[in-house]
Amino acid sequence: MVVLSYFLVKKVNDFSLFLKTVVLVGFSMALIHISGIFLFGKSNTSINDLRGSFGLDNFIEIVSFYIVLFYRKTYKSSLVKNLFFETIIGVVLLISIYLYFSRTMLVSLILIGLSVFGYTKVTKNKLVFLGAFLVFLSLLYAYLFSVKIDRNGKGIEAFLYKVKIAPEEIFKTKIDRENHKDLWDHWRGYEAKRAFSLMDSRPISYMIGNGFGSLVDLKFTAPLDEKGMRYISRLHNGYVFVFYKTGVIGLFFYLYFIFLLIRKTNKEGISSYMSNRFTGSIGLFFLFTSLIISGIYIPLDLMLFLLGGFLSFTNREQVIVKAI
Repeated sequence: MVVLSYFLVKKVNDFSLFLKTVVLVGFSMALIHISGIFLFGKSNTSINDLRGSFGLDNFIEIVSFYIVLFYRKTYKSSLVKNLFFETIIGVVLLISIYLYFSRTMLVSLILIGLSVFGYTKVTKNKLVFLGAFLVFLSLLYAYLFSVKIDRNGKGIEAFLYKVKIAPEEIFKTKIDRENHKDLWDHWRGYEAKRAFSLMDSRPISYMIGNGFGSLVDLKFTAPLDEKGMRYISRLHNGYVFVFYKTGVIGLFFYLYFIFLLIRKTNKEGISSYMSNRFTGSIGLFFLFTSLIISGIYIPLDLMLFLLGGFLSFTNREQVIVKAI
């Protein structure tokens, strides 16, 4: 996907058209998402059912939102002709992002924003900001663990429950498979546990992996599709996925690739300034999402298409003169 979009966008060779297309696609998807929820959603529908019916996430909406903001801040002009229309685009995108009720979307919104506007570059003030944010996060979790939140609650309560269990969902591996509540609340940890168990039986796999065609035996038929699945190919934890398939060698190159992307965030200069910022931000996004939704191995992920597009404009970005 990255290579395809790289050469496709490079052939078009119009940064203005590329940005406008991303913004309009993101805005259109946000409108469809919001319209679907308010026109066809029911007031008593649970968040899980709502997300299952209208979408789990859509990261292109986050990138579209920041393209509009970053362009105005950087070039002192608007990517959109009309300020009112620009405001409408921003508001619609933010509402849609919130209505996915996705922890990954909200964290990605923060991470991409910090990266795009240069807050990932270490300075004294930014370290103070980071410290304040960590204190806020600690207080939030202290509160969440001090109150009882119903796992089967609706609305905000259901979302807060998912936020509460987010850390242990990834890292907890002591799971009772017969306890469905425990299993599904910590599914990512269970997948990783099974992968490591299989690698233990073949120690050489820690170095070279088991191959991209290898499967992970769940030891039971899980209701992951209509027929159920016992053997799965892709894991939610992208780092464990790469490690299981390619070993420590493959994991090293995977991390190195992401590191090269993130490095572009702080590259200065007018040429490719905007494309570098967004390339680095997408790298930081993959560093985070590799922990929970497979990173660059998410099937049909539009973020890969965007990455290829931004990479194609490295060292040849031009100031945009025409608004939408």
